[in-house]
Amino acid sequence: MTLDAFLALLVYAFVTSITPGPNNLMLLASGVNFGITRTVPHMLGISMGFLVLLLAVGLGLGAVLTAFPALHTGLKIAGGAYLLYLAWKIAMSRSLTGKGDTKGRPMRFIDAAAFQWVNPKAWVMAITAMAVYANAEHPFLSVVLISIAFTIVNLPSVSVWAGFGTALRSFLSDPVRLKWFNIAMGVLLAATLWPMLK
Repeated sequence: MTLDAFLALLVYAFVTSITPGPNNLMLLASGVNFGITRTVPHMLGISMGFLVLLLAVGLGLGAVLTAFPALHTGLKIAGGAYLLYLAWKIAMSRSLTGKGDTKGRPMRFIDAAAFQWVNPKAWVMAITAMAVYANAEHPFLSVVLISIAFTIVNLPSVSVWAGFGTALRSFLSDPVRLKWFNIAMGVLLAATLWPMLK
C-alpha cells in the first residue's frame, strides 16, 4: 500500500468513524446519562469489537456471507431487532446517573464489542474498507494496514461523541429536557436502520 493510499484510508476511517451511526448515537446518550468515565468501557468495546470484526472480514468472513445470503439476512434481522431494543431502552431512560447510582448502567465492554457484529454500519465500513483498500498482491499486509488505520482513528472519533454527551449533562439535568433528548436519541438510533431496509 502506498503512502497516498494509506492516507486516503485514514480519511475514510475518520469519516466513517466520526459520522452519526448506532455507535455514536449510543455514546452521545451514554455520555449524557452516565458521564465520560462510566462510558469508557463502552468506547473501548466499540473500538476493539470493530477491530476484531474488521480482521474477520479481511480474513474471509465477508466471502462467507456473500456465499451464504441466508446467513447475511439472519444477521441483518438479529442486528435490527437488537438495535430497536437498544433504541427503546435509550428512549425510556429518564434520569441521569452518577458513579454510585444503581438505577441504570452504561453498556459494558463486552456488550459494546459484541454489538459490532450486529451493527449494520460497522459491517458496511468493514466490507467497504476491505473491498477498496485491500491489495490482492499482499492480502495479509493489507488487512493489517487497514486494521492499523482504523485503530489509530476509531477510538478518538467515538470519544468525541461521548464527550459531547458529557458536555450536555448539566443542560439536560432538567428531567423534561432529558426525557425529550432520550426519546430523540432512541428515534434517531432506530432510524439508522433505514439504509438496511432498502
